Amino acid sequence: MLAAGAMPAVAKRADDVEVQINKQVTAADGLKIAFVELVEDSRCPTDVDCIWAGNAKIKVRVTKNGRSKLLLLEMVTKGMAPNFGNYRLKLKDLTPKLRSNVRINRNAYVARIGVTKIK
Repeated sequence: MLAAGAMPAVAKRADDVEVQINKQVTAADGLKIAFVELVEDSRCPTDVDCIWAGNAKIKVRVTKNGRSKLLLLEMVTKGMAPNFGNYRLKLKDLTPKLRSNVRINRNAYVARIGVTKIK
């Protein structure tokens, strides 16, 4: 239930950005997103049949107009994706995909992050 006069958050625009670990990109409106750390990668390898798809978690630092915040993004969310000001961020994909017989260099990870401007 909304308080009198309160309006629900309305998504205005969604953009996807790709950022490599230890790198930073600039999204729409000058929002800077840095991929700081791979926290978890328990995704099911592509060459294995799994009961559960698994999850990936990363830490990003989001900066705009001198404000900065560290956020934890997950592919499997247990609720609403985290916000930074009037932006909502969601981890949409993480590459490379896991394979059971291949070890991934931690510097090779690239995250695709959905950025939605909310009202």
